[in-house]
Amino acid sequence: MSQDNQDTGKRNRYPSINGKYLTDFQRNFLKESLKKEHRKAYRQRIEIMLLADEGFAQTTICKTLQCAPDTARYWMTMARIGLAHLWGERLIGRPRKVNEAYLARLTELIANGPKNYGYSFNRWTGQSLSKHLAQEFAIEISPRHLNRLLKSLNLSLKDNHVTPPPSICTPGGIVIRDLEIN
Repeated sequence: MSQDNQDTGKRNRYPSINGKYLTDFQRNFLKESLKKEHRKAYRQRIEIMLLADEGFAQTTICKTLQCAPDTARYWMTMARIGLAHLWGERLIGRPRKVNEAYLARLTELIANGPKNYGYSFNRWTGQSLSKHLAQEFAIEISPRHLNRLLKSLNLSLKDNHVTPPPSICTPGGIVIRDLEIN
């Protein structure tokens, strides 16, 4: 293989900093995406790739967008290798441990009480709920975090309702609890 063919292969695969990284489709897609409402970090990703495509250096991009060099390098590489369309796929922040199914089950457990699930105690505690849900979902969270989740769902571990005493009916239909005691 001649030197020219090797250079051509390299140039097509990794264009020089002055060349274009993006296809026309990718560039238009990113520009259209930039017009929509997105979080600041997502907009920054798009702008990094567009500026890199225009030939701006990493340091210039970092100064212009006030971003970290690692961020600029990562998204410049994504543009360079043809994965610019994945700018929205990589979520920002720590992944959530608790999902919707977990929250739905938590709500169900609170509504039904521990006796319905074979426990000997009458009220859930943060620790007992945490252990029970860890067995079901293999997601371990602290009792304190579980209490925060309950608060965000407007739920409480305390009994909000007073259970009426059992009524004793007589054959005449009079309920003893209805009688006043003097």
